[in-house]
Amino acid sequence: MPSSRSQVPAFEVMTILDRVAQLRAAGRDVVSLCAGEPAGGAPSAVNRAAAELHAAGTPFGYTPALGIRPLREAISRHYLDWYAVDVDPDRIAVTTGSSGGFLLAFLAAFDHGDRVALARPGYPAYRNILTSLGCEVVDIDCGPDVRFQPTIAQLDQAHRKAPLKGLILASPANPTGTMVTCDELADLVAWCREHSVLLVSDEIYHGVTYDGSRGRSALESGDEATVVSSFSKYWGMTGWRIGWLVLPKPLVDPVDALAGNLALCPPAPAQYAALEAFTPESYAECDTAVEGFAAARARLLAARDRLGWGVAAPADGAFYYYADLGPQLDRFQDSSAYAAALLEATGVAITPGRDFDARLGARTVRLSFAAGEAAIVEAIERITAFQG
Repeated sequence: MPSSRSQVPAFEVMTILDRVAQLRAAGRDVVSLCAGEPAGGAPSAVNRAAAELHAAGTPFGYTPALGIRPLREAISRHYLDWYAVDVDPDRIAVTTGSSGGFLLAFLAAFDHGDRVALARPGYPAYRNILTSLGCEVVDIDCGPDVRFQPTIAQLDQAHRKAPLKGLILASPANPTGTMVTCDELADLVAWCREHSVLLVSDEIYHGVTYDGSRGRSALESGDEATVVSSFSKYWGMTGWRIGWLVLPKPLVDPVDALAGNLALCPPAPAQYAALEAFTPESYAECDTAVEGFAAARARLLAARDRLGWGVAAPADGAFYYYADLGPQLDRFQDSSAYAAALLEATGVAITPGRDFDARLGARTVRLSFAAGEAAIVEAIERITAFQG
């Protein structure tokens, strides 16, 4: 029989992607806006490097459990360039995507029964991984009044009830795209330090921002946090399954031991090719892709009245539009019914909010504009026609 820890919900986005594949195989024209997957893919230099490595017959054997040294050093230089933070490469662990990073970080830092806080709405894998490990997830209700991000007052309240062991923070966040300010981040880092709470800062959407910054790293306010990042979003390398952790020193050896047992090493070809992600050419290509996301975002925001939905998150970064369906719920039982009907009738795939918010997700949907401006323009027309 399946274990009790395996009884977590499926990731709804993956279920919808399977239906998208079925419809396309049947000849349907589908505009897929359900996944946070940049349409352009990896930078040209990364693709060339991968092709050259394979053409040369490179024997991709195991690498060190925490990744090849040149890539860890390149990530270290990236932090110096983007954040003016000097990170020792020995504190960097290359992982099998950010998902592998979360599993390693949670296993290394939290024990069964530990209370770990996270914002609701939020990325469902945080909750589901923590739940499978026997941690107690503490939901922090974060609505429009706090811009969908946790506040010090909310953390104080949760911590008084019973001590917290961890806080998961995402900025930009999935599904809302909201970001904390520099001062807010510094305050959260200081609060975690004062209360001996481990801050796990999800920074995978850094670089995909619309406020003129790259995003603020928790490492700018100290070295106690665990930072999770990835090549999937800014660099568009979702299927390469390559990410990284920046760890506080006490967690380096535990993560090394766990990584060697759980996965042996991250994907070797992806590691060597990812070295080219940090070249000027690759940064320029990625910045151009972000300009495309910004254009798609502008189209979407300009069409808010036409969409006829309700309150939406500000979408400071990432590539998501998270909104209450408002008057559309007069016609549909919930957001899942709406999304399913929309996909079957029009070929537009979006994600219902239940993945992100067990309490209010039946009212909300997430639309990804990572597919680009043309896809958004077409989707808007189909959605407005569908709603009459």
